[in-house]
Amino acid sequence: MPFVISSTALDNPPLIRTPAFEPRFCVLSFAFRVFPVYRHIPNLITLSRLVLTVIFFMLLNIHDPGTGPGFQRQMWIAFTCFLIAALTDVVDGYLARKWKVESAFGRVVDPFVDKILICGAFIFFSSNDFINAVHIKEQYATGVHPWMAVVLIAREFLITSIRGLAESRGIDFRADWAGKIKMFTQSFAIGAVLVDLALAGKTDWVRTVRDFAIWTTVIVTVLSATTYCLRARRILVD
Repeated sequence: MPFVISSTALDNPPLIRTPAFEPRFCVLSFAFRVFPVYRHIPNLITLSRLVLTVIFFMLLNIHDPGTGPGFQRQMWIAFTCFLIAALTDVVDGYLARKWKVESAFGRVVDPFVDKILICGAFIFFSSNDFINAVHIKEQYATGVHPWMAVVLIAREFLITSIRGLAESRGIDFRADWAGKIKMFTQSFAIGAVLVDLALAGKTDWVRTVRDFAIWTTVIVTVLSATTYCLRARRILVD
């Protein structure tokens, strides 16, 4: 029996459904395959925060004495530098998780830079050399007492030690919500101190916000350390 092709089949060929074409996602996918450098973008952002941290400390260490226009301008620059550095801390972690490119380098360097930036700023603000250079007639012109810096640094040493012990036993001990809130309050407090210095301490409501932010930071820092210790109580008992 001869094989006959129906004219209907020729006139109406079957439709083959193809996925919807989305140029934006196709271009990104192609770029990610061809240029694997995107995998290093979060780490490069982290390194840029380290550079900004060095510049930030230079601005705090080398400035015009007094509260004149030069000093105020430099404090505004320091505030801008710190703000950008704080924002990069959010961006690099988000991109690493979104692109699934979390690395050992990021897990080590990212928290290291955070600790240097935050603890270093509080050390500067509580040091006599910095306070004496700021000619504001107060014993603690920045609102930061030395013991506050000690509390922040002690908390970081404690949590780092617990995290190292936990991960050596294969236990995931990454930052929780308390750690994120702690980082936000500390960053806000540092920004408030810088703005108050840039305004030469002459704006009362800024001074009030600064003091509230500093004391809130101390309380949240202690509470976050407590939550981490509660998480690690089984490790600490063993």
